[in-house]
Amino acid sequence: MFENKRLMSVAAALLVSVSSVAFAAEVPASFDAKNCKADYPKASLMNEEQGTVTMSFLVNADGSVADSKVEKSSGFKNLDKAAIKALSACKFKPGTKDGAAAQTWTKVDYAWKLD
Repeated sequence: MFENKRLMSVAAALLVSVSSVAFAAEVPASFDAKNCKADYPKASLMNEEQGTVTMSFLVNADGSVADSKVEKSSGFKNLDKAAIKALSACKFKPGTKDGAAAQTWTKVDYAWKLD
C-alpha cells in the first residue's frame, strides 16, 4: 500500500512539473498575411525580380514591431527593403511567455511572385 501511494505522488509530481514546463514555453508572435501585404516595387516589376525574403521581427506585447532584420535575402535589395518596410508597419498578434503577452522575436518568409 505504501508503495502505491509513493508511485502516485511521484506521478502527480511529474504531471505538475511537465505542465509547468509546457506553460513556461515561449510562443512567437504571428500576423495575418491576408491583411498585411507589401506593394511590389516598380523597378522590381520592370526587371521581373522574384524571390523569398526571410525576416525576423521583434514584436512588442502590444503587437507593434520594435525591430526587424533580413535573415536571408530574396536576392534583390528592393524586394527585401519593401518587405521589411511593409511588414514592420503591420499589427502582429503578440507572442507569449509564461502565458502572458510579451516581446518576442518571430521569423517571417515573404514570397515575391509575378503572376
